[in-house]
Amino acid sequence: MRKIYAGFVLGLLGLVMQAQPLSTGSKKAIQLYDLATRSIDGYDYPTAVRLLHEATSIDQRFTEAWLLMADAYDFMGKYDSVVYASEKALQVGGDRYPIIFFFCAQAYYKIGRYDKAMEMANTFLDRKKYTSSQEKQVKRILRNCDFARWAMANPLPYKISRMDDSINSAYDEYWPSLTADESAMVFTRLVPKAETNLAFWGNWQEDIYISEKLSNGWALARGISPQVNTLQNEGAESITADGQKMYYTACNREDGKGKCDIYVSERTPAGWGPGVNLGDPVNTGSSEKQPSLSADGRTLYFVSNRPGGKGKFDIWISHLQDDGHWSEPVNAGDSINTPDDEQSPFIHPDNRTLYFSSDGWPGLGGYDIFVSRKKEGKDSSWSTPVNLGYPVNTFADEIGFVVNARGNKGYFASDRDQSRRKDIFEIDLPAVVRPLAVSYVKGKIFDAETHQPLEALLELVDLETRQVVHRSFSRKSNGEFLVCIPIAHEFAFNVSKDKYLFHSEHFAITDTMAVDKPFLKDFAMEPIRVGKKTVLNNVFFETNSYELNQKSAVELNRLVQFLKSNPQLKIEIMGHTDNSGNEKFNLSLSENRAKSVADYLIQQGIDAKRITYKGYGEKFPVADNNTAEGRALNRRTEFKIIE
Repeated sequence: MRKIYAGFVLGLLGLVMQAQPLSTGSKKAIQLYDLATRSIDGYDYPTAVRLLHEATSIDQRFTEAWLLMADAYDFMGKYDSVVYASEKALQVGGDRYPIIFFFCAQAYYKIGRYDKAMEMANTFLDRKKYTSSQEKQVKRILRNCDFARWAMANPLPYKISRMDDSINSAYDEYWPSLTADESAMVFTRLVPKAETNLAFWGNWQEDIYISEKLSNGWALARGISPQVNTLQNEGAESITADGQKMYYTACNREDGKGKCDIYVSERTPAGWGPGVNLGDPVNTGSSEKQPSLSADGRTLYFVSNRPGGKGKFDIWISHLQDDGHWSEPVNAGDSINTPDDEQSPFIHPDNRTLYFSSDGWPGLGGYDIFVSRKKEGKDSSWSTPVNLGYPVNTFADEIGFVVNARGNKGYFASDRDQSRRKDIFEIDLPAVVRPLAVSYVKGKIFDAETHQPLEALLELVDLETRQVVHRSFSRKSNGEFLVCIPIAHEFAFNVSKDKYLFHSEHFAITDTMAVDKPFLKDFAMEPIRVGKKTVLNNVFFETNSYELNQKSAVELNRLVQFLKSNPQLKIEIMGHTDNSGNEKFNLSLSENRAKSVADYLIQQGIDAKRITYKGYGEKFPVADNNTAEGRALNRRTEFKIIE
């Protein structure tokens, strides 16, 4: 990820050296230099470094050899050695190649020596031997150094800790992803293909690992599945909120459309199944990678270098359509994307807060983590990204940032400690960078009579806007489901399946503390049969009135659709009250409330002959009237199949 030079040095020097010979006259040193170049082309960086040390020992003024050594060290992740080699190049070749001051400014910036980076950048500008592109890049380094010094002088109150050895190992770990209930974490690990020649870059591959949450921490991570992991690279994954699917990146596949494509694997009773290429229009002849799926499973965020972007790798967005196909991806726009690289998008389960890494927005070095929030309105534009600040972001790469559904903890990968490889870190988030907290409802859906699991449609509808904010299905094999529920809204949660009565629940989470108490509930679905009934939990009336509250429209429209889909049915609307107040008044109130519901259905086109209504007052309680909770349950509207 974090390549300071990565061939860029040689590319620029190649242009400069077209008019100049190499800075050494030693044929032996040049021979070693050429061999080192071939070693870098073959990803054998340690050999390249050894050859270049031999070349510079023959001629210590061999500027190009020092610069190529910096390039090799950069690929190896030895950034202090990059600075060492760059300084050597500057000492012997600064007058010959003023561009080296620019390279040194980059190198110092990338290891967090901001004052020295600014000194080198200003010296380069003072030489006045640069292109407009180089001037732009150097001035950007100066701006970033100013920001970095300010950020370090104004740290945010993060509590950061490296995850233990159940997750991190002697190898690189990155791209963490969590289920909404935090029962499982998946991540990418860079593992050797063979235990020999570990310094050879081509000997390494990426695999996906999984760990389950235990009462005392995380279980020792293991490879997720031989159906997913191969001898090629798999990684940059996103597990769905319910833990049933995983979207991930795989490269150079026979069924691939480009260099890297996005695949999806589904968890079955036998384990994780083989990945399936998402195909058009998500995957193209370019590279598509690092997917993040919204909690409702309807929106896919990913990065790509496809044509039409704002920079190198941009964040793109695609929506799942009703026919099961993904829409043509849309660029996230220049409020997110820059002319440089954006990486590792993560959309929080609140479906509004986007975290991502970038080396294009002002930062402390390498890739920094940013947060942007979706603006209100139909255009779905994004706020200007905010750097998460120090000490989350450092001069190193910080990538793969994810946040738990509750919004209080984040996880990310960083190579900030050069005594180790890349590790995954856990942080407590201060309020300023938290998303909207999210809870969830989790359980199973089954037939009330046979107890067989059911694949049922799940919908979460905002009662205020009447917008469906979540639509998914329970698992066919066991009826399990998990649906995220944002706070500060009222929702109707509907469960439906052909040939069954639909079931509804009402969720209104107003207290952020409530996210620590998710809803665990199973639903027994009643087959459509005479005498069966269901409670309309999202039908509301004004206090001591039979006037329908406008929020009732969501539930009543659902009942209208149910009756239109089952035109042979006749129903009775049943009104009930608690035992507060006068019994005669309660009976009349329940009758009028039942009539209001019946009238609404008729107004929506349901034949009046199919509907009867009756009020039962306080006669049939379903809970204890001595508690507020019980009385609320007793104040209800039901419908019953009568024919």
